[in-house]
Amino acid sequence: MTTPRLYPSIEPHRRIQLPVGEGHELYVEICGNPHGKPVVVLHGGPGAGCSPFMRRFFDPKHYRIVLFDQRGAGKSTPSGELEGNTTWHLVRDLELIRTHLEIERWQVFGGSWGSTLALLYAQAHPERVSEMILRGVFTMTQRELDWFYGGGAANFFPSAWADFVEPIPEDERRDIIAAYAERLFKQDEAVQLKYARPWVRWETSTAVLRPPKGNGMMNGSYARSFARIEAHYFINKGWLEADDQILSAMDRIAEVPGVIVQGRYDVICPPSTATTLAARWPGSELVIIDDAGHALSEPGITSALIEATDKFARQK
Repeated sequence: MTTPRLYPSIEPHRRIQLPVGEGHELYVEICGNPHGKPVVVLHGGPGAGCSPFMRRFFDPKHYRIVLFDQRGAGKSTPSGELEGNTTWHLVRDLELIRTHLEIERWQVFGGSWGSTLALLYAQAHPERVSEMILRGVFTMTQRELDWFYGGGAANFFPSAWADFVEPIPEDERRDIIAAYAERLFKQDEAVQLKYARPWVRWETSTAVLRPPKGNGMMNGSYARSFARIEAHYFINKGWLEADDQILSAMDRIAEVPGVIVQGRYDVICPPSTATTLAARWPGSELVIIDDAGHALSEPGITSALIEATDKFARQK
């Protein structure tokens, strides 16, 4: 398969630790053209944090690229903190970052959980969003959680599922999220780490169409914060007021231009969600990648995302 064209790796020209309240400080980095088209990048998880790879989807001559680690994730502090860490805190944080950087409107780019946050932010502040680029759409419904944590995806990755459920007693496996959450929220960090590793392994082993052999070494600190935050969000259903909150409010952003990039064989966030979203979003274009799963790094997904950012690069 042809290696997709990525923009050269660039270093941020500005890094800040931004206090946002409740004891949290966000790591924010800005790179590219200081006078370019603003774009904010929303990482997945929740809890995954950003990576330098995410800078490479944007032409640095045309974009002012803003990346940040959401509460408790990556270089934001305190690491793995659950207090004062909800979806609505993150929506508010986005506005704090935007106003701090004196940005009037920006493009919103997010995948997986990042697509959830992007949609909720846009629905709350449609006047602040110039375009949206989403990948591997997730709308925080019970159906989606049940699919991935209730055995649906297990039909495609039975060995990985067996590894995931093995630490949980059989009589607790009817609600895997709750069983893991009980252990991940304990004060003993050794217990948290014991259960964080299989939680993260389950997600990473199902993310691509052709999983690599072996899982390699996993950073314990990263696994702990990722798993704790993700379980915290999922056990609380994202603090949404209704199960279909995102889909039922699509009229608020009906005319916002957008591109949805979706892997045909995405087992984490199946294409049916992206198809439903596109049908309710007149301003969107749905791009299905036939030889891809969920991951940002899969060649077809990478190429489609760069094509979308290039398309919007010169639009005001």
